[in-house]
Amino acid sequence: MRRFFLFIGLVNFISLGSLAAQDFPEFKLEKAEVEAHLRFLASDEMQGRRTTDMGNNVAARYIAEQFRYYGLKTVEGADGYYQTIPFENRIPPEVGFLRWGEDVYEHGEGMVVLAGDSINQEAEAVFANFGWVDSLKGFDDYKDLDVKGKIVVCISGLPDSQEPSVVFTSMRKKRKIAADHGAIALIELYRLGFPWQFFKNYFGKPRLDIAEKNKDEGPGIPYIWLQENSEEASLNLKNGAKATFKLKSSGFSADSKPSQNVIAVLEGTDPVLKNEYIICSAHYDHVGTGKQGGGAFSVEDSIFNGARDNAFGTVALLAAAKSLSKQPVKRSVVFIAFTGEEMGLLGSGYYVDHPLIPLKQTILNLNTDGAGYDDITAYSVIGYDRVGLEAEFEKAASTFGLRVIQDPAKEQNLFDRSDNVNFAAKGIPAPTVSPGATGFTEEIMKHYHQVSDNPETIDFDYLLLFSKTYSYLTRLAANKDERPKWKAGDKYEKAAKLLYGE
Repeated sequence: MRRFFLFIGLVNFISLGSLAAQDFPEFKLEKAEVEAHLRFLASDEMQGRRTTDMGNNVAARYIAEQFRYYGLKTVEGADGYYQTIPFENRIPPEVGFLRWGEDVYEHGEGMVVLAGDSINQEAEAVFANFGWVDSLKGFDDYKDLDVKGKIVVCISGLPDSQEPSVVFTSMRKKRKIAADHGAIALIELYRLGFPWQFFKNYFGKPRLDIAEKNKDEGPGIPYIWLQENSEEASLNLKNGAKATFKLKSSGFSADSKPSQNVIAVLEGTDPVLKNEYIICSAHYDHVGTGKQGGGAFSVEDSIFNGARDNAFGTVALLAAAKSLSKQPVKRSVVFIAFTGEEMGLLGSGYYVDHPLIPLKQTILNLNTDGAGYDDITAYSVIGYDRVGLEAEFEKAASTFGLRVIQDPAKEQNLFDRSDNVNFAAKGIPAPTVSPGATGFTEEIMKHYHQVSDNPETIDFDYLLLFSKTYSYLTRLAANKDERPKWKAGDKYEKAAKLLYGE
C-alpha cells in the first residue's frame, strides 16, 4: 500500500510539474496567429521586402506595431521602435582605369571599383599581405610598412579566413585601415573560390551600403578589386619589386536611402539579472523582385516572397516577444528584427558598431534564420556545442516533441553566414536556431531564394511548433543561473575575454 501511495504521489508530482510548464504563454500560441503573421510578411504586397524598398518599410512598421501591442518598451537611443540606419545607394564610376606595368584594366574588365572618391594619379604600389590589423589576434600587415601617399595592394580575405561572408564584411574595415595609414588607394587581389563573373556582376552595379558620415569615419580613398591577367606581377611586388601604377576613377555617387532595424526591450524580473540582456534576433528583409532577386523568375511570378528566409524566423521572433511579454523572465530580453542581412549582414553589423544596449551587458544572441527545412520532426542549432546551452537546446526541442539537428552542413560554415556572426566577433555567445535542415538538400534548394518560396508552401503546423520551441528556448536561457560561455578554445573566446574582462 505504501508503494502504491508513493507511486500516486509521484504521478501527481509529474502531472503538476507538467501542468506548471504548460502554463507558460508559449504553450498557448495559436496556429492561426503565426500563420497570419507569415502570410502578411511574405505576401506579394511586400514585394520581396528588399532593404530600403517600400515593402521592407511596411514590414518594419508591422513588426514595430506588434511590439507596441505586446507592451514592449522602446530602447533609449532609438527612434521609437526603430534604429534608423543611414544607407545609401552607391552608383559606380563611369570611368575606372588601372595600368600596372604592361597590363591595363578597366572597370568591369578585370577590375571593379567598389568605393571611393575620384582620382587621377601615378603612385608607387606597396604589397601589404592581407591588408589587415587585429591586435587581439596578433595580425598587423602594416608593421614596418610606409604606405603614405602610396597605393596598397593586398590579397582578398583575412589571414585566418577565406569564408566569403567574412571576406565581404571585412571590406569596410580594410579600407579604413589603409586610409588610416596614409594610403591613397587600396587594391584587393581576387582570390575567392567562386567565379569572378559572379563577383563582378554583383559589385559592379549600384548597390546598398552604409553611408559614410565624414572622411574621418569612413575613408574616401578608391577601393578596387582586381583579377590579374597573371599572378607574376603580384608575386614580384610581394617579393619587393618596385611598381608604379597609373590609377584613374571618376568616383562614386550616392543616393541616401535609409532603412531600419526594429528593436524593443522587455525588462527582466530579477533585481540583479535584469542588468544582463539576451538579444533575440531575426532578419526581416529579403531580396526583392525580378532581376534584383538574383534567382529564376517568370512573367507570371517575379516576387521573391522569402517565406522561409526569413519571414519564418521573424514570426518566431514575434512569438517569443508575445510569450515573454505575458510572463517575463529573470534577465532582460531585447528583440531585434534586422534589415540588410541579404545585403551583407549590414543591419546587424550596424547595430554592433552602434549598440543601443552596452555590448558588455549583452550575454547572448539567440538568432533565428534559415534557408528552409526538410525535416519537420526537428529544429537545427548552428553552434550547438559552442556556448554551453546544450541542455536548453535539448529541453526546448523535447518539450514539443522535436529533436535537435546539430550543426547541419558543417562544410558550409553556416555559423559565420548570418547576423549572429557580428555578435560573435565582438565576443558575445551567438548560436543560430533554424528550422529542421539536414543539409543543402534538393527540398531546401528548390525554394531558397526562389520565387516559389510563398506562404502556400509552408507547413503552418510546423511553423507553430518551431515558434513555440524558439520562445521556450529563450525563456530557458533567460532564466538559467549560469551565463552562456564560449567553449574553451573557440575562435571567439578571446574576443569574449576582452569584452567581459574575464
